[in-house]
Amino acid sequence: MWSIFSKEINSFFSSLIAYIVIGVFLVILGLVMWVFPDTSLLNYNYASLDQLFDLAPIIFMFLIPALTMRTFAEENQSGTIELLATKPLTDFSIIFGKFLACTFLLLLAILPTVIYYYTIHQLGSPVGNLDSGAIMGSYIGLLFLGMVFVSIGVFASSITDNQIVAFMLATFLCFFFYWGFDFLSRLPIFVGKVDDLVEMFGIDYHYFSISRGVIDSRDILYYFSLTAIFLLLTHLVLQKRKW
Repeated sequence: MWSIFSKEINSFFSSLIAYIVIGVFLVILGLVMWVFPDTSLLNYNYASLDQLFDLAPIIFMFLIPALTMRTFAEENQSGTIELLATKPLTDFSIIFGKFLACTFLLLLAILPTVIYYYTIHQLGSPVGNLDSGAIMGSYIGLLFLGMVFVSIGVFASSITDNQIVAFMLATFLCFFFYWGFDFLSRLPIFVGKVDDLVEMFGIDYHYFSISRGVIDSRDILYYFSLTAIFLLLTHLVLQKRKW
């Protein structure tokens, strides 16, 4: 697993992928939070990082599929997936190694935003006048959200040898699991009956819950379960190719 992890990390940083993902994420956030007058934190009357945690999932819907689209699609297209299969590695080791590499790169993209927290902390009146608990919860929720999106992207990449198709499928699945169930819960067939239950299947519901600063075991279980499901689906796809 660690050999796959190091191979993927070296591959990311030997090309422009890692730099583009991290750079685009930070530039977009920086412009929205500090430059554009309608959303700039400098024009707010209170210290908050709401813009960061509202915008980050939307950026992730496009950046993470772009990051993961090559994980298996490139291997399938070039034929190196058969070479990996001959190595003394289990399918789970290959999948988890690629998953961890993408998640690690995502973590590197999130870490620089801690500077925003320090800046808002200093700008508060008095200094430090902000809800640090909710912010820490939002960071945890953002990391869990990224893990789910990465697992979705890895799965989408495993079922095709076309990176563009993998990107589009992963983007659609990320959008559906983030907002789709919320939209479905508003349909007349569900309203007043099981709308709350349908909404709980969506990522947005649990992301909002953690963002309040309350780390609920049900939210954590949801994120890990959804991640595990897509990694298991990826394993089934690899097994099917062998059959």
